[in-house]
Amino acid sequence: MAKIIYSLSGEGSGHSSRSREMITHLIGQGHTVKVASYDRGYQNLKDDFDVLEVEGFSIVSEDNKVSIGKTFAQNFTTILDRFEASNILKQKYFKEFKPDCVITDFEPMAAYLANELDVPLITIDNQHRMRYMDFPCPFEWKAEAIFIENLIRVMIPRPCISLVTTFYFGKKKNDRTFMFPPILRQSVIEAKPSVGNYILVYATKEYDTLIEYLKNYKREKFIVYGFNVDKTEGNLTYKSFSRSGFLIDLAGCRAVIATAGFTLMTESFYLGKPYLALPMKGQFEQVLNGLMLDELKYGKSALDLEKENISAFLYDIPEYTENLKNYEHKDNNAITEMLDLILANDGQMLQSFHDKRKTIFHFDEK
Repeated sequence: MAKIIYSLSGEGSGHSSRSREMITHLIGQGHTVKVASYDRGYQNLKDDFDVLEVEGFSIVSEDNKVSIGKTFAQNFTTILDRFEASNILKQKYFKEFKPDCVITDFEPMAAYLANELDVPLITIDNQHRMRYMDFPCPFEWKAEAIFIENLIRVMIPRPCISLVTTFYFGKKKNDRTFMFPPILRQSVIEAKPSVGNYILVYATKEYDTLIEYLKNYKREKFIVYGFNVDKTEGNLTYKSFSRSGFLIDLAGCRAVIATAGFTLMTESFYLGKPYLALPMKGQFEQVLNGLMLDELKYGKSALDLEKENISAFLYDIPEYTENLKNYEHKDNNAITEMLDLILANDGQMLQSFHDKRKTIFHFDEK
């Protein structure tokens, strides 16, 4: 059995949601897993696994737009903490634990230490779609796509194997990349969807513009999460976050309006819910999710939110619902079987990919 460091980004809850499923599987297979994360990743997993809190990058947004100044200021103040956390991670997890491999869900600290200490590195995330998969990209977004591809290369250097989760399957760029359906929580897989008389709204920050627009649709009912209050104002019912309560409302809604986060989008598709995506400006991955959504016609993407976009989405919900009947409802078996194969026979397959990876020069990397 393998000794594994599993590190994950703490930005948002999507990373911890899918990591929980993978870590649970690995432990169930008899592997020893030590986890490293921060922020929501640490908070969501610390009670159930052996988790070391590290420092990580966080994004500050205002009215669904990334604030570059506030993001820089917030992360600049933690630079010294990151150096200290890196040393602790290196000593406690790498030198004392002596892992056979590192698995990362877009967390750079452990990825860099894996490269420094010659430990095989596996990625499990959806971000590597933008590095290792061809995808539809209009000309006006080409420069941004190239920038993000190289940013991912800087953040997660030289993985030997990448397990990419995606709801849009493009051509992969190398033989070290394997693509799978999105990782789903078991509770989502077991949920029984129905069609209620309300639209579910989720805004990760106080998205005032959206709320003001929704108040005008008097005939529609909206259940709103993300404001951490419990109250009703006209046609809007606000609810404090509850993991079980939110899933019940997701499974029973007519459709979803939210930012273009990968996890909520894919859970919505699995449950057959049309989606109005509001990509956060300054986050290309959310823009990409919106572009893929438009191409698959499972809903609508609106980078610049206008009332007309909401009206068009509400009108087309029946069409989107029909299109979602073609969405493939698959569980996590394919990716867990691949993970088992990689780690089988004392990690012979993993070591083979690791040795091959070391022969590729950085400027030849794809």
